Amino acid sequence: MKNYISLIGLEKLQKELKSLLTIERPKVVDVVSWAASNGDRSENGDYIYGKKKLRQMDSRIRYLTKSIKMAEPVDLEKNKHKNEEKIYFGASVWFRRSNDSKIEKIVILGKDEINYEKKHVSWISPVSKALLGKKKGETAILIAPEGEIELKIVKVAYNVIE
Repeated sequence: MKNYISLIGLEKLQKELKSLLTIERPKVVDVVSWAASNGDRSENGDYIYGKKKLRQMDSRIRYLTKSIKMAEPVDLEKNKHKNEEKIYFGASVWFRRSNDSKIEKIVILGKDEINYEKKHVSWISPVSKALLGKKKGETAILIAPEGEIELKIVKVAYNVIE
């Protein structure tokens, strides 16, 4: 499966990976080495916690490395010039559910850019899949556990994503 990501999102992943490899992990390695030199490791909290922390960091490093390698960067600046009525990756979309009068906004981005506070959702989420390719004024059908929900598209825009 493609791993679409904005250029800003890719840069954030690369910065996180660099920080883990050059700053954070070496600090934990130093603590673990020091703790190991203190003798009995079975009851050494610094050693036990440090090893656990290293495993977590190594797991994150593997994930980031794979995500970056598989990334298909999308230049959102180019999307700004597209038809602002049609929904593509990087779009900010305002819609109203058929069972609610409130207008909701989401931004369709990559799976590594999900941020619920900022309303950034993955392009492979059910709501994004329902909206992609549609235009302002159209109705999309969201297949949800409670049944089909109509989403009336109110506005589409391509803004710089922070």
